[in-house]
Amino acid sequence: MIYAISAFLTLLVTTVNAQTALNSKTEFAEIRGKKIAYRIIGKGKPIILVNRFRGTLDTWDPLFLDKLAQNYKVITFDYTGIGYSTGTLPIDVIDVATDVKDLADYLKLKSIYLLGWSYGGTIAQVATIQYPQLISHSILIGTGPPGKNDMPLEKAFLERALKPINDEDDEIVLFFEPNSAESIKASKLSHDRIAKRLDVSKIPSTQAVFDLYFKGGADFREDKANFREQLKTTKIPILVISGDHDISFAVENWFVLNRQLPTAQIIVYPQTGHAPQHQYPELTVNYITNFITQISK
Repeated sequence: MIYAISAFLTLLVTTVNAQTALNSKTEFAEIRGKKIAYRIIGKGKPIILVNRFRGTLDTWDPLFLDKLAQNYKVITFDYTGIGYSTGTLPIDVIDVATDVKDLADYLKLKSIYLLGWSYGGTIAQVATIQYPQLISHSILIGTGPPGKNDMPLEKAFLERALKPINDEDDEIVLFFEPNSAESIKASKLSHDRIAKRLDVSKIPSTQAVFDLYFKGGADFREDKANFREQLKTTKIPILVISGDHDISFAVENWFVLNRQLPTAQIIVYPQTGHAPQHQYPELTVNYITNFITQISK
């Protein structure tokens, strides 16, 4: 009886003290005179998440992170100069990608899974090419391939994304599917989850910072570093997850690379926008877990 009570109390304390997306501590990696803010939840092989345009530690959906943390050690961070981190965001995407390597080195990680969303998908692709010995699998969500793509971002993105502060209606248009009642419902649920730990003051809100992101994105599309061709020779398994109506990165731009990317798999969610992992957090984690489990480098 005493053993049973002790075991129960141990389990209770462990549960109470468990780190979740909403209570995880913000820590700082001091690297070359700057501080990179990061949070860690979960156990298992580490997966580093690389964020979207204007995204911070607070703007990931907590449900998505917590579900992912059931299988992996989930590491989120803010780019140099963004959110809780210090410094200035570099305009060269290769330099931005060093944040991934620097953080992994700081945490003494020898092998990681990498997940990038939107602009973070751009950075994840660069990191995948630059650091093949570090990254075993790459997951790209709501993003596009390097080089020239036929389908540009939609006008609605520019009308909404550059506002200093976005309201819930902006979020529906930017991240979900306004023509789907189910997607709109999911947007409200995700918004409310994120709002529980959101410091709006940390979200980039000036054109000067936006331009730093855009310069890197423009260089990625110009592709002087030949990333598009390098993706065709990578041995790293790549999973692409997209909504069928992503106003920022049309999924159709991946289709022209079918049969050219030997390790890439593409999943498309119907009636879904730019944030499939926020509309379907559990489903997205299931796809990621199956992909990692079944596909070896």
